[in-house]
Amino acid sequence: MTIYIAADHGGYWLKEQIKQDLRQKGNEVKDLGNSKFDSGDDYPDFVIPAAESVAQDPKGFGIVIGRSGNGEAIAANKVKGVRAVLCLNPEMAKKAREDNNANVLALGADFVDVSKAGKIVEVFLDTPFPEEDRHVRRLAKITSYEGSS
Repeated sequence: MTIYIAADHGGYWLKEQIKQDLRQKGNEVKDLGNSKFDSGDDYPDFVIPAAESVAQDPKGFGIVIGRSGNGEAIAANKVKGVRAVLCLNPEMAKKAREDNNANVLALGADFVDVSKAGKIVEVFLDTPFPEEDRHVRRLAKITSYEGSS
């Protein structure tokens, strides 16, 4: 599985740990930055390229990290084909995959520690989208609107 990961200074250290954990589990991880800690960087510079990579890779997933994760989710969701969600616990991650077929996970480093983030990531990546009619129908409506604007 290919995972595109990105973070600004607020999520840099959590990104580095998650990236290491994912690689140890045999995943292909593509780090879209920041490649070094820079307290003056801006999350859209890293999050948008990560989201674009996910949009171009239908089997790929993204993980974007900041202090709250909110701005990262907003920026990622500006990319057509991306369904980014902010998750604070594994239950939210499970529902995001099952109900929304989310393909980008946003995390807030101020709200989840490394251990909790690891559990959230694991559930997010391991939960399949069951393709129930009602969820497929709802996502089709979103995709239709996305293509009309």
